[in-house]
Amino acid sequence: MTLRFGVVGTGAIGKEHINRITNKLSGGKVIAVTDVNQESAKQAVEAYQLDAVIYPDDKALIADPNVDVVLVSSWGPAHEETVVAAVEAGKYVFCEKPLATTAAGCLRIVEAEMKQGKKLVQVGFMRRYDSGYIQLKQAIEGNEIGEPLMIRAAHRNPQVGESYTTDMAVTDTLIHEIDVLHWLIDDDYKSVQVHFPRKTKYSHANLQDPQLFTITTNRGIVISVEVFVNCQYGYDIQCEVIGDEGIVKLPEFQSVVLRKNQKLSSTILNDWKYRFMDAYNVEIQDFIDSITKDGKPNGPTSWDGYIAAVTSDACVKAQQTGEEELIHLQERPAFYSEKGLQII
Repeated sequence: MTLRFGVVGTGAIGKEHINRITNKLSGGKVIAVTDVNQESAKQAVEAYQLDAVIYPDDKALIADPNVDVVLVSSWGPAHEETVVAAVEAGKYVFCEKPLATTAAGCLRIVEAEMKQGKKLVQVGFMRRYDSGYIQLKQAIEGNEIGEPLMIRAAHRNPQVGESYTTDMAVTDTLIHEIDVLHWLIDDDYKSVQVHFPRKTKYSHANLQDPQLFTITTNRGIVISVEVFVNCQYGYDIQCEVIGDEGIVKLPEFQSVVLRKNQKLSSTILNDWKYRFMDAYNVEIQDFIDSITKDGKPNGPTSWDGYIAAVTSDACVKAQQTGEEELIHLQERPAFYSEKGLQII
């Protein structure tokens, strides 16, 4: 069985997904594309020599009876309408984050999916498929460190442009930690507070950088996440889980160790795409395989997208108030109670 993909959004990430489905993975084929910039859609078809229909909009693409899966990689605010339409048409959906830009939008998708009576949607939180995070998950679930007590994490970028604002430290950056840490410890968030250390000289007027987020969970785990997007030295992702019997730490990204000029050194990445490229490939392959085998996606669900949206909103509010803000989640529907992405 070959899953037939229709891609909505042929920008950078859309083209990367088209390339991996076409040239790197098995079990999928891109047969339709659309983009608000029709020239971009044409370029994608030509660049990857696709035998694909170019549709004028997402509605026309979704209506194609030959499309099994709608891959949503368009502008974030457009995701909600596309995903809802695809779900209502009974199509499988792989949606890059965000699932929707509001918690209400995520719940609309949740309701549409439950109405169909089966899981159709996977959200593109690729860190769950990174080998390092999988090892962390295995150690925690294997009780290697006892009960988790604290987490220390960092998300550092070498630099960002003038268009990157303080709230984007949450919506574009911390959002990855919000999902993957929730998955690691399987515990809902309770509250968040934000602290602004001394501002780096490499920031700009509309950005407070760095930022420190303190998140507590229902079981009392305290999570500290540093977001520093003008750190200068490279792209650096850190995570350390402290338990009552030990500590487990995210492995460093593999690189050659150099001995030269009385120094021992290794390279630090400067681009996030290289850090998680393998995870993207594993993620989409698992999406294809799980649908082919089980008839439903196995990865992050619409409910996970909702959790991320609610938590993100609380984090942004905490940036603005300087106070500890509560994170109010609705009760998880039984529809989403089944565990996904089993670690073996």
